[in-house]
Amino acid sequence: MHKLPAPIQERERLYWIDAARGFAIFGILMVNIGAFSAPYFIYGGGEITWNAPVDRITQAVIDIFFQASFYTIFSFLFGFGLQLMIDRLSIKGVPYMTILTRRLLLLLGIGFIHAFFIWHGDILLTYAVVGLTALLFIQVKDETLLIWAISILTAFVGLFTLIMYGFRDFVTVYNQKLIEEAIYNYTSDSIRSIWLQNIQDWMNANGYGFGLLLSMGFILPLFLLGLYVGRKGWLHQPLQYRSILMKVWWISFILFIGLKLGPYSFGNPKWFSFVQDNIGGTFSGLFYILTITFLAQTKVGKKVMHPFVYVGRMALTNYIMQSVICFFLFYGIGFGWYGEITPLSGVGIGVVIYSLQIVWSICWLRYFKFGPLEWIWRSLTYNKKQPLRRKTA
Repeated sequence: MHKLPAPIQERERLYWIDAARGFAIFGILMVNIGAFSAPYFIYGGGEITWNAPVDRITQAVIDIFFQASFYTIFSFLFGFGLQLMIDRLSIKGVPYMTILTRRLLLLLGIGFIHAFFIWHGDILLTYAVVGLTALLFIQVKDETLLIWAISILTAFVGLFTLIMYGFRDFVTVYNQKLIEEAIYNYTSDSIRSIWLQNIQDWMNANGYGFGLLLSMGFILPLFLLGLYVGRKGWLHQPLQYRSILMKVWWISFILFIGLKLGPYSFGNPKWFSFVQDNIGGTFSGLFYILTITFLAQTKVGKKVMHPFVYVGRMALTNYIMQSVICFFLFYGIGFGWYGEITPLSGVGIGVVIYSLQIVWSICWLRYFKFGPLEWIWRSLTYNKKQPLRRKTA
């Protein structure tokens, strides 16, 4: 007799993985707040507008240590999480493909609402599309899975780097007309103007949908890598596999510094950005995940990581919450700070938002088992209302 499918229980969770998700939520905010508060991330011109030394230093720090390091963590952990679900459902004798497909289709809906009604920089829509594609690799052997991941990533990065290098003299630095339009519409008190500008920005940032196809070359490999590591069980028992993980940690650290910091030694050219972000970002993401994993195995490290665990267990809710907060901070129907803050101010605002999210997550999880959006997503995924309130606080 099959056991009924159900989400992973609290006692079964790997708290260092939750901590990595929580840390990634912070890193994503540090990157996203710059794109949420100004048009320069899409249309260029940030170096011209923010030309004070403190602005340049802040942008460089974000570029080296944050940019492309945290969506890679989420991409890897998304694949890792899929494998955990497959393993758990398989043990219970439950056909997992239907549940995983439903889960990803629900995420597609959440991502659509987020992308077109809250913020153009949404990643959930992409994750859903890539996740559905990753299901095609579920039955692939371990070694073949790793080969696919490496081959797809290197092929896409290599191809687009060559293209960018060939057209390096024709890359537009910035588009003043589109910058002015974005500032005008986002600072408007018309929700219609804000939504239309948001849709336009999504189209421009994603190549009118073509970017979703490109994401297969850059995000799918990370999903597959997460599936591979999930199968190996290295992060399930980090002390048992410490020697393997330490080797990966050192390799990741060297390539992280080399590919993220190294380009600054030759002017940090735009044509090298695909290597810097997608290869360097992959290794920086692995470095952060493994560092958190190792720290969480120590008494002091576990205490330090504890706040991140709470945020990570409500990752979807906190991710969407960040966008909602920024929507009202930067757009005209709220405070209207769009185009008004410096990179350093953005960092400060981000730290305040994240600090409040730590407090909120701790308080919420004291009384409830899941975050509000996690509860809805899980209940619809398993076609059954999940228990939300704890019996005792």
